[in-house]
Amino acid sequence: MTVATPRPGLQLGVAHFSSIALPPKEFAVMAARAGFASIGLRLHPAFPGAPFYELPVGSRSAQEFQTVADGEGIKVFDIEFFVIDESFVAASHEATVAAAANIGARRLSVCGDDRDGGRLATNFSEFCALAARYGMSVDIENMGWRTVRTFRDSVAVVKACGAENAGALVDGIHFFRNGASIDELRANAGKVKHVQLCDVRGPAPKTSDAMIAEARSGRLAPGEGELPLKDLCAATEYGAAISVEVPLVGPVDPEAHLKHLHDSALGILKPDQ
Repeated sequence: MTVATPRPGLQLGVAHFSSIALPPKEFAVMAARAGFASIGLRLHPAFPGAPFYELPVGSRSAQEFQTVADGEGIKVFDIEFFVIDESFVAASHEATVAAAANIGARRLSVCGDDRDGGRLATNFSEFCALAARYGMSVDIENMGWRTVRTFRDSVAVVKACGAENAGALVDGIHFFRNGASIDELRANAGKVKHVQLCDVRGPAPKTSDAMIAEARSGRLAPGEGELPLKDLCAATEYGAAISVEVPLVGPVDPEAHLKHLHDSALGILKPDQ
């Protein structure tokens, strides 16, 4: 087994989905106090009816958020979540992209759900071009119930797009549950700029509904399941961002949940004794 070695200056982050009921200001405060150096925020819904928050450029809400984040010493790393489907128009999302840049975000996260591969690559490329104008990059994440189902699919879209600011996001569940291997990651490590840690136990779900249920309510903190997360981290290139994404389920205190995720992730990143 390859041992994950500590990364000097690693800035461990946490995804908003880990405690999506918390508005951005409250999430920033609790994440910082749990020990995280950066956060992701959900400024666009991942699916119809999904929770998200708005921080428009020049708004009081954006200014108040920035003041709180600066006071807590926490940065915004990425903004979720955009679905590139057959109706996707990159330009229609410029206000959200501008809002992301305004609060210091560095990357945007998308998934691909268009069976027309050429159109999907074109739309991804156009979104990358929009992000580049605001100094940001874009990562595409595979999901078993989407058209871009596997890590290999994500890498293929990144290559077809050809944009310098395009990358593949590796999420522990979506990576392993959809058949990817550590060797496959090593071969494409240069395409991966962001890794999200989570864990799971038991056989992989077979239906789309079961996959969605596991992703939204069946994740475990890193190290509490069966995924080879140490190997996953060791196979990524130095400089790739590491964050945690494990949604809070049930009557759990959000601050305690975030602290547990932080400490669990550090356990994965520390070398074996």
